[in-house]
Amino acid sequence: MSSSQPPLLENATRDLAAFAAGIRYEDLPPEVVDRIKSSVLDSIGCCLFGATLPWTAHVQAMVEEEGATPVASLFGSGRKTSVSQAVLVNATAGHAFELDDIHKESIVHPGSIATPVGLALAERDGGWSGRDLITAMAAGYEIGTRVGNAATMRLFFRGFHPQGSSGVFVGAATAGRALGLNAGRMQHALGIAGSQAGGLMAAQEGAMVKRFHSGRAAQSGVYSALLARRDFTGITDVLEASYGGYLSTYSGEPNAARLTDGLGQEWETAKIGYKPHASVTSIHAALDALAQVMRENDLRPDDIEHLDVGVSHMTFVHCAWDYKAQGVTAAQMNLYYGLAVIAHDGVAFVSQYRQDRLADPRLLDFITRIHARTEERFDTMGPAFRHAAVVTVRTRDGRSLTHEILNRRGSPENPISAADVEYKFRNVVESCLSAADIDKVVRWSKDLERLDDLDPLIRLLAAPRA
Repeated sequence: MSSSQPPLLENATRDLAAFAAGIRYEDLPPEVVDRIKSSVLDSIGCCLFGATLPWTAHVQAMVEEEGATPVASLFGSGRKTSVSQAVLVNATAGHAFELDDIHKESIVHPGSIATPVGLALAERDGGWSGRDLITAMAAGYEIGTRVGNAATMRLFFRGFHPQGSSGVFVGAATAGRALGLNAGRMQHALGIAGSQAGGLMAAQEGAMVKRFHSGRAAQSGVYSALLARRDFTGITDVLEASYGGYLSTYSGEPNAARLTDGLGQEWETAKIGYKPHASVTSIHAALDALAQVMRENDLRPDDIEHLDVGVSHMTFVHCAWDYKAQGVTAAQMNLYYGLAVIAHDGVAFVSQYRQDRLADPRLLDFITRIHARTEERFDTMGPAFRHAAVVTVRTRDGRSLTHEILNRRGSPENPISAADVEYKFRNVVESCLSAADIDKVVRWSKDLERLDDLDPLIRLLAAPRA
């Protein structure tokens, strides 16, 4: 079947493929290099901690049982498997605890895909420098986020998880650039990847499979590049095809111009943000707003009679569903639980999402005092404000205290520093690495563009956890 409709943006797949295949380290602006370096450190922390979690262990056990040519390491295990199987496990680990980096417009977490893909191919092939890794990852970040931008929030509202859908393009472009595909083969790699996109958002309400979406996106990206290198063909107009194309099928109402707007001049990679909380990004502004009101007014949880929270329509749909202690994934995606742990602990990090906290009676009681609603004003302000939040606390002594945050902490508009990313990394991996090894990873990430050989870093990440 074919459509008489014209393509959404003629030659977009071709143009993005040529761009990804042709990227050189020398082409990258300093801010892009710095952002990739921070993302490598952040993503390594996410992968190492995520590898300790039960859902990652299930995926790793399956992979080890199947067996494969041992050329790429499973982080923190001392064991190896094939590149495609290694990235399945390591990218699942990278998205395993809602800590991975985030590109706001595309709703993609590229680090948990691009970092495992780049490091697996670097280990298999050997001889990689830090510049090689930065270049391959920049290709994946730039292509994947642009695809997500063009898909718009309509993809999410249709029920697709952008990490599993748009994320395949991160994996394919990273792997394709790492393998040195020419523009034609890169175009086929993207065309193969688009047919493997997937991931359903209902997984957010408790299923382990949400984490697996990231692993499958990385694996699909690797498969796409490896097949394209063998002259296996994909859909050459996969992004712009009016019938059965990625945007026409997954979004239905895309903004195709976002695929190539400012390509090579305006870098989406430079817009990557980081997470100070171990939860879905959409609720971070609300968490910080509540924390600030409580801190500035010296409030305790029992001082609060009622909490009103206004968020964008997307955040409301995404995160304001009834909390029922369905599991760690659900808690990390839920607005009410996040606000409750902020009220009681002041932070929403690793220990707040332990299994034994999920049905804490104090948290459940606080949740009954929260009312969440759509703040239509944020939607009229445009997609850039979909993370905005306004909270109003009514205290038991009759005060009404309001605070609004339009740009969440960790976003490009309200960034956290490289030092903040390092602080987060050290806390995330304190149970995974020795103090000396933590210092090494921090130092190597800071000097990444000057590293002539990635093997010492890869060996450290691969070593069995103590």
